[in-house]
Amino acid sequence: MTPPAHNAMPAQAGAVPAPAAGASHRWRVLAAGFAANAAFSAAISGVPAAAVLLREAYVLSTSGLGIAVAAVGLGIALSELPWGMLADRLGDRRVLLWGLGLTAAVLAWLALFVSPQEGHRPALAWLATGMALIGLAGGSVNGASGRAVMTWFTDGERGLAMSIRQTALPAGGALGALVVPAVAAQAGFRAAYAVLAAACLVAAAACWRWLRVPAEPPVAVARPAAGALPASPLARWPIWRLVLAIGALCVAQIAVLSFLAVFLHDVAGFSVAWTSAAMVAYQVGAGALRVGSGAWTDRHGNRPAFLQRSCLAVAMLFGLLAVLSAWAPHGDAAARWALLGTIVLGGIVASGWHGVAFTELAVRAGLQHVGTALGLGNTFAFSAYFLTPLFTPVAVALGGWPAAWALVAAFALLARPLFGWPPPARPVPRGPGG
Repeated sequence: MTPPAHNAMPAQAGAVPAPAAGASHRWRVLAAGFAANAAFSAAISGVPAAAVLLREAYVLSTSGLGIAVAAVGLGIALSELPWGMLADRLGDRRVLLWGLGLTAAVLAWLALFVSPQEGHRPALAWLATGMALIGLAGGSVNGASGRAVMTWFTDGERGLAMSIRQTALPAGGALGALVVPAVAAQAGFRAAYAVLAAACLVAAAACWRWLRVPAEPPVAVARPAAGALPASPLARWPIWRLVLAIGALCVAQIAVLSFLAVFLHDVAGFSVAWTSAAMVAYQVGAGALRVGSGAWTDRHGNRPAFLQRSCLAVAMLFGLLAVLSAWAPHGDAAARWALLGTIVLGGIVASGWHGVAFTELAVRAGLQHVGTALGLGNTFAFSAYFLTPLFTPVAVALGGWPAAWALVAAFALLARPLFGWPPPARPVPRGPGG
């Protein structure tokens, strides 16, 4: 079944269906994109997972910790759109290799010069600079890998493929949550940064091996007529609505990612081992939900409706977390476990919609502009990554954790109407042979 014109992804003139080998190669492309995103996510998620250790090693206040974590989001937010536009011009492979190589170099610099050692405690400014540089270099990963996936997969598979790619973020985050705190506790942050740098180099090797530009794109769609190319995403209001919604809904995910460990340690009294386990459970659950939501929306063709329901679910869970946070300090062991279960479930639901949202964004943009559109979407997503760790401590200082979680719920409600105004109804997309 051929999708309507507004949903088509243009390809080269005279494109023909790829041979079996080319069709199977799309899964290697997806694997390379998965590896790139997982390696980067291990870095940006593993360090917050070790927040308690980081706070002690660098002697940081909660606000200082927020600044260090937020610096990564600032770097990504500033670099996503330029990297995405560069991917549209130079191709996915070149951008991914440069980005992963630079990320590894920054992590190596942190290991050598910005790691606490006996008699040497780096200033917050140096740590924040290193985190920002990780974001500036790693901002290349999202748009370039997403562009590769959208090139190789048909519309009936894109939701699943993009969700699998997006699952690399919680999967890499779960791995980072397991490895970084353990390595930092046993061998210090120098070793932890070195391990993350090695992971980026391994991912770069996978991209060098498998990412190639096909002579004929596997997606067989005719070239549109002259003058029919879609306008730049930067000139389309529906694209701006969608990226604004993505940014608002990301607040809940970033709040959990940045403060789950500190919240459970300070409010509920859980140990570092338990907070790490909770972070892993959150990341694994988020990965499973991303894959499931991608497959579900591929079958039903209901991406905008799914995104609106996700906003309501996130708002309800974080509203409940706000209530439990007010009760927990005066409660018993049951209250502590209720806090842990609610924040983990809230984090899972707040992270399970990403693949669906970015698939919808890429489809609306058109293949010529996928890198730019995904870069714009990630600019807003990581602007939330930058701002959330900054305003959350302020909300905690003014009204405690109940106020902070209530504010997160409000952002989810704000995102819901922005996910509205879906494009005209389209037939349920089918995969190859469907």
